[in-house]
Formats: sequence, C-alpha cells, structure tokens
Amino acid sequence: ENIRSLTAALGHPERACPSVHVAGTNGKGSVSAMVERALRAQGYRTGLYTSPHLDRVEERIAINGIPIAPEPFDACARDVLALVDALRADGRLPASPTFFEATTAMAFEAFRRAGVQTAVVEVGLGGRYDATNVVEPAASAITSIDLDHERHLGRTLAAIAAEKAGIAKRGVPLVVGSLPPEAREVVRAAADAAGAPMVDAARFIHRFELSGGVATVWGAIRAGSFGPVRLGLRGGHQVANAAVATALVDTLDARGLPVGVDSLVAGLSDVCWPGRLEWLTTRQGVLLIDAAHNPAGTAALASYLIDAGVAPLPVALAVMEDKDLTGMVGPLVPVASRFVATEARSARALPADTLAARLVALVPGVSVDLEPDPLRAAARAMAHGRGVAAGSIYFTGPLRARLIEAGARSI
Repeated sequence: ENIRSLTAALGHPERACPSVHVAGTNGKGSVSAMVERALRAQGYRTGLYTSPHLDRVEERIAINGIPIAPEPFDACARDVLALVDALRADGRLPASPTFFEATTAMAFEAFRRAGVQTAVVEVGLGGRYDATNVVEPAASAITSIDLDHERHLGRTLAAIAAEKAGIAKRGVPLVVGSLPPEAREVVRAAADAAGAPMVDAARFIHRFELSGGVATVWGAIRAGSFGPVRLGLRGGHQVANAAVATALVDTLDARGLPVGVDSLVAGLSDVCWPGRLEWLTTRQGVLLIDAAHNPAGTAALASYLIDAGVAPLPVALAVMEDKDLTGMVGPLVPVASRFVATEARSARALPADTLAARLVALVPGVSVDLEPDPLRAAARAMAHGRGVAAGSIYFTGPLRARLIEAGARSI
C-alpha cells in the first residue's frame, strides 16, 4: 500500500518505460546485470535497480551501467521525501515508508528523469509483498529458490516459492530457472493462476564447458545461435544464470524490445558484477571476495574454489545472526584451510567471538582465528599470499571499498 500510494503521487514513474522484474534466492543480481548489459549493448538507455549496495547507497541505481551521481540522487531523495511528508500530513500515507520503499520510489523517479528506455529491477526480498512488485514488466523471472530469509518467507521451499511467485502477472511471461521440484510445482500453479506464460530457461543453453572455474556456453535465441561464449562472471553456477538471462532477452525480443545475438553475447561475456567471486590484488596479497550469504551461496563458492584449483584457502567469514550458519559452513569445510571469524558493521551481525566459538564447535578439525576488524581479518586470510573473504555483503562490500581505496585492483 505504501509504495502504491507513493508511486501514484509521483505520477507512476515505474510505468515510464518497459521493465524486467527479476526475483530469486540467488542469482537475481547476476541475471539483472547480464540483461542490463545486453540491453545497453543493443543501444537502449538502461536503468538498473539492485540491492543491497556494496558501500554507497547510490550503487543501487545505475543509469547506462554507471551508478547514479550524488547530485541527481540527492535531488530525487529530497523530492521523494518531501512528498512523503506531504502524504503523511494529509493522511494519504498512513505509515512512513521503509528505507527500501523510499529508495525504490527514488529509483523509478531517477530512471524517468534520466530518460531511461528500459529498466531492469531486482526484487529486494521475496516478491509478493516486495516494494518492486508495483512494476508492470514486459518480462519477469525467478532465477532460483533455496532456503534464505526463512523468518520472512517461510521455512520450506514451497512456502518460499509461493512468495517469489507473487511477481507473476497476467500476460507477462515468467522465465523460470533451475528450481527444486516442489518449488517448481508451486511456481507453475501460481503462474497458471495469474495467467502468466511460464518459460523454461534451461532450453536456451544447449551446452557448456567449465575450465578454471569459468564457464563457456553455447545456445540459441530466436535471433540466432551463439557460442562459444566465455561468461564474464566466474563460477559454474553462472551457467544457470546465463540461461535465465538468455531466456529473458529472447522473451523481450518477442515482446517488441529487439535484442540481437551480438548484444546478448555482450551481456553474457562483458558483464561486471562486483563483489561476487571477484579477485583483488592488494598490498597484503590476493583476495577472493564473495557475498556468499546463505548455504547455496557458500556451496557455489566452494565449487568455484575446487574448479579453479586453488582450494584449500584461509577464509575470513562474517555472517548475520539470523542465517543458517551450519548450512553455510558445511560446504566450506573441504575448501577452507582455516577460518578467520570476523563481523560486519551491522546491528544484525553475529559477533565475531560468537561466530568463532560456533565455528570451533562445528569444525573441530579446522583452525579458527578471531579478528573482529574486517581489514585485519582479510590480512590474516592473505598471510601466506592468497585468501578468501566471504559471507554477508555488509562485510564484503565495505571491505572491498576500503581495499580499493588503499590501492587494490580487480583482476
């Protein structure tokens, strides 16, 4: 109700251009980045709304692949928040909007002011009640479904699937990635009930090869075949994300937003999504940063370390206190030579000493160091030349920013 009242008062900026709506437990950011890059390669002026940010709130709103500058961001913030005050004063807004509702409204307004021609909008949490669900997209997608945010979305895959399937809308194709059977059944039923044609992403990638932790894919869309294409994002799990992005591009093409094969290839191969399986060279050594914040994320990280032939490595880890720590740590045990327990700068963070104690109990055969300071924790992980920093994005994002400020560079 809040976001609907707010966007209506703004004159519905979310309807100013065609959009793509992307939900999922993991992969929705990668898919959003691939689709945005393909649309930009085709010549469209693009908007990309993602969350959370790594270090600066402006990173959530990108225009043509570049985070919005502080001045237009501040202008949107002033205008939206002034409107909130007016709506609260006259009773049209019964409750103050949340941070995410406000930034979502600001993103839509920023896109309209920037003359964006196509927008890619990532769901923040779930789907059905997410603030982004006011969009009336040309195409939607659910990338994956796994256990995460159980307190809000439910404690079974079926319950989580029902929340994410809430983005299905009549007549809007819903692209579906690789889902567990029980989740797929729920999504299919929800799509049928909503009148949303369901598109299976798997049929768009015909073959893939994995070498050194990076995938090469072959596939086809209605505009033609492609491959071999070396994916720009690391990890075997990106094959499934590439399939969803490819299916979305094909769907958009069918719905009047032409995207050619060359543009799709650019989206798959020339995409940048910082802080996800990203190697940084620093003064202390080489660090792999990855926002693996749930069990599926740490499983993907572990698979990459094995495929890349670099495991085992020291892992600096920070998590939120509501996460499934046992599920997260399990996949990391075979690839972690030791753990460095640290913490994010967040009220929701699991304190480093609590994390260390729980790690000792969970993995008694692996050494666990305690270092609450994220920079020093990363330095400890790189003590012998190469290490990993993983877990909450509220840890990895600011850490990445501080390292880059100190001269680190992405490789």
